[in-house]
Amino acid sequence: MPQHADLFLRKGAERRLRAGHLWVFSNEVDTARSPLAAFAAGDCASVRASNGALLGSVYLEPNSLICARLYAPGREAQLGTELPAALANALATRQLAFEQPYYRLVYGDSDLLPGLVVDRFGNYLVVQFNNAGIERYEREIIAALVALLAPAGILLRADSRNRREQGLEDRVAVVHGEVPEQLALEENGVRFLAPVHAGQKTGWFYDHRMARARLAPYVKGRDVLDVYSYIGGWGIQAAAFGASSVCCLDSSATALDGVDVNARQNGVQDRVTTLQGSAAEAMEALVAEGRRFGVVILDPPAFIQRKRDIKKGIKAYQRINGLGLKLLAPGGVLVSGSCSMHLERADLVAAVQAAAVRANRQVRLIEQGAQGADHPIHPAILETEYLKALFFRVV
Repeated sequence: MPQHADLFLRKGAERRLRAGHLWVFSNEVDTARSPLAAFAAGDCASVRASNGALLGSVYLEPNSLICARLYAPGREAQLGTELPAALANALATRQLAFEQPYYRLVYGDSDLLPGLVVDRFGNYLVVQFNNAGIERYEREIIAALVALLAPAGILLRADSRNRREQGLEDRVAVVHGEVPEQLALEENGVRFLAPVHAGQKTGWFYDHRMARARLAPYVKGRDVLDVYSYIGGWGIQAAAFGASSVCCLDSSATALDGVDVNARQNGVQDRVTTLQGSAAEAMEALVAEGRRFGVVILDPPAFIQRKRDIKKGIKAYQRINGLGLKLLAPGGVLVSGSCSMHLERADLVAAVQAAAVRANRQVRLIEQGAQGADHPIHPAILETEYLKALFFRVV
């Protein structure tokens, strides 16, 4: 296979790419002129309209529904040679928005580096490869990151659910320098240690940073329940912002050990407690005990992994938000989050309203949050916008 062959599209299939999209679906390819079987994962190609007009450069994932991903719109270029400029541009975007080096440095398609995620923890980086095509460029990506930032260490976390669904091997390895088990970060003036080797995803979730900052006016002097707390991203910040007490609820004992560590990091351990258990079961027990909180925070995992899960997922959001509302004191605030890409913001609002009706509560949406500048949204790719945070007050 030539290094940079042509990938021809069927007639009319170029419209999305001309409108700025970056994905090529397998049923859009003219396989008579450019058979997908002739490509291997990671092969670069010039994607062309049926009349031969150049649309840009892609790398191939020939066995996937999204069989090619554009990294150089409108021009011919090798992915390896594009890396330094793409990474420098991604860094400039983050430096524009954040003073300190704690953020998602690379967010896949939005940074013209499809399949790649890089989180920055000061002088350390954690890298994720989400498909076999981008993984083929591991050596070049690591070299470009070292040249750009000279980090003390780079950790590879190639162990996502998405990779396993593609049949790809799990890999967790230090690929440059040394990386401690836990890395320090600061968010909204609050300090954390993230378990980057063994924690969820890259060890931390930078995406809700802006919404977590907005906790400050709502939590001061109030009792707070942080459900699905992980290592305390929401709860520890609530305590640091002046909450009277914070209870962090999670099913993982290891995650709750992280809550204790981070509470001590910020000197709020006397106001932070932990509760291990299934979210729904533990919340039902708290309701039965008559517990009430001034603020309830719900930041669950994605209840909707695929479009076919939407109906079932919305019911799950209704249930958990209903329990949250039952645990709120009069005048309390419910923070309802979702990282489900397939859940529309309006559907989450409707799910909370339905839960409020069932709980015989009146709620008003008083504030909304979304992903920060380190998770930029590509205007032509709706899937890059996934995060919701809704603040409701019980009236």
